[in-house]
Amino acid sequence: MKFYNREKELALLAKIEDRSRKAAQMTFLVGRRRIGKTSLLVKAYPENSLYFFVEKKNEALLCEEFLEEIKNKLHVAPHGEIKTFKNLFIYLMDLSVERSFTLIIDEFQEFSTINSAVYSEMQHIWDKKKAESRINLILCGSIYSMMHRIFENSKEPLFGRATQRIHLKEFGINTLKEILEDNAPNYSSDDLLAFYMLTGGVARYVELLVEAQAFTLPTILDEFFSENSFFLDEGKNVLIDEFGKDYGNYFSILSLIAASKTSRPEIESILEMQIGGYLDRLEADFNIIGKVRPMFAKPGSRSVKYQIYDNFLNFWFRFIYKYRSAVEMGNLQYVRTIVERDYAVYSGRVLEKYFMQQLKQSGCFSEIGSYWESGNKNEIDIVGVNDLEKTITFVEVKRKRENVSLEVLKEKSTALCAKFKGYNVEYRALGMEDM
Repeated sequence: MKFYNREKELALLAKIEDRSRKAAQMTFLVGRRRIGKTSLLVKAYPENSLYFFVEKKNEALLCEEFLEEIKNKLHVAPHGEIKTFKNLFIYLMDLSVERSFTLIIDEFQEFSTINSAVYSEMQHIWDKKKAESRINLILCGSIYSMMHRIFENSKEPLFGRATQRIHLKEFGINTLKEILEDNAPNYSSDDLLAFYMLTGGVARYVELLVEAQAFTLPTILDEFFSENSFFLDEGKNVLIDEFGKDYGNYFSILSLIAASKTSRPEIESILEMQIGGYLDRLEADFNIIGKVRPMFAKPGSRSVKYQIYDNFLNFWFRFIYKYRSAVEMGNLQYVRTIVERDYAVYSGRVLEKYFMQQLKQSGCFSEIGSYWESGNKNEIDIVGVNDLEKTITFVEVKRKRENVSLEVLKEKSTALCAKFKGYNVEYRALGMEDM
């Protein structure tokens, strides 16, 4: 698959490299697994760069691999043996005084299990040698909570050392459309929705479907539910290192949120346990869920729902984890039948998210979100406000646009309209044909 998007990130990485020729730069790049971090860095720095991948193995063996990379790429080698990363980093910082180069360290957070002293050792070396160094240091990781702690926790040694932070996110709607136009030019709105719903714009998932030429719901589900499918264990593979031994409770909570049990009281009544700490960590430490409050609610309002940000993970917890017994027995057709049975309702919710994202990207609103009143009354899918032009837009989303009643939408928006006197009001129905 050709390289898509990332123009902004490539431009920023080029600018950082240019700066490093005069002064040492430290960038930390974070993004969920499979998002395309390594591909981005390889594209950005095809020459004059070292790539270190931190595997969970003995430090001396890692250094042996890293030294081979230095020899092959920079055509130099240190005198004597180097068996610790501390000494290797000293060598590279000294080398960068004479010549500027890029050092990429991938899965940087894994040093915590190999030798946790590496972070403090790097801090001391960096502080001592960065003034003369011309190194472009890129520290890359996929475990969000650990990378966040390493660089943004004031008690950690590398806090405040990074000169740049990049959070790599999934492909947006326009990029997914471009990929479909290149590979399936006659794609339908249904195809686009299925592609968006099941990949969530995650680069690796997109790549796998492109390689399989799977661009319709039936062909995508063929890939998803094939024997030995990459996707079946993917939710566990992506998250189990994040959650550690408590993963069972986290998975149960995420499964309920994916099944539309989106309030804390609902989840606690089902699990019969307090989950406040888990929800806080899922939001703040792991960046997997977020609070959704009705538009214009006070920040401390108890009217809160939770959502899973990632489309793929939402689908995985809704259908794969929930029916994991059938999956483990190999009864994949049973689970696929459930997906096909529930697809219209489930994809309708994904369609709301799609249009929310599309309208945010339009740049037409100063504020946008969902709205509901106490007891989930008068729910409105999307409300957009433009304070500059004094407009407010109410949007109802259905798979079939003709199923939207604008009269009902007007009734549901009555209380809100009273708060926006003098604003021009627009009512819109959006459906599959508007994608």
